[in-house]
Amino acid sequence: MINRDELVSYVNKLLKIDIFHDYCPNGLQIEGKPSIQTIVTGVTANLALIEKAIAQPADLMLVHHGLFWKKDPFPIVGLKKARFQKILNADLNVMAYHLPLDSHLELGNNAQLARFLSIKVEGQLIEEPYVWFGEFAEPISAEEFSQRIFEKLGRLPLHIAGTARKIKKLAWCSGGGQSFFEKTLTLGIDCYFSGEISEPTVHIAREAEIHYFAAGHHATERYGVKALGEHLAEKFQLNHYFIDIDNPV
Repeated sequence: MINRDELVSYVNKLLKIDIFHDYCPNGLQIEGKPSIQTIVTGVTANLALIEKAIAQPADLMLVHHGLFWKKDPFPIVGLKKARFQKILNADLNVMAYHLPLDSHLELGNNAQLARFLSIKVEGQLIEEPYVWFGEFAEPISAEEFSQRIFEKLGRLPLHIAGTARKIKKLAWCSGGGQSFFEKTLTLGIDCYFSGEISEPTVHIAREAEIHYFAAGHHATERYGVKALGEHLAEKFQLNHYFIDIDNPV
């Protein structure tokens, strides 16, 4: 068991939240019981995850997508009230880490994608550190990469074939990283991989002759929060349960 404030302080420092300008508050979002023994992790703080965390029962729900976003309306009504009421009635702590969890060099979503997909990391874009680049040990076909994504992430990705050549060097960004695609065109990559795709992305991939794979926002961001939960459980001798509320997007 660990004191809540001690755990919050540890994770805030581990993920270096003070260096990020995010769309949401990172760290403790709702204060619950003062001591934590059991953690439930998940991608998004939706009602289904909240109910499963309470049923566990958990002392802390730790997520990547939290309860507060910059452009959200302030009134706590309707669906928002239902979420908050269950959390407060259960005295459940809620912690959320968005961009800091995408970027962490060991536990982050991009780092976990590299580990799962056997990519050797070479670096991050200086101007956009959420975009990573690296290479495979040996070139693989687009079909082989699609199959690898399916086997490791449980999603058959949408593939835009910009070229017929095999894939050796690639760049990636978990979640909604399609907006960074053009910034990688000078890297000499064969492939860009993310969670989402937009209409213009198709034309960019074809014209730049670069493979583009979109495997789902949720699927590409499962493993950072899971890795963080496992790290905390091991370091502080806590119980940890990762609960995947499936989302096809």
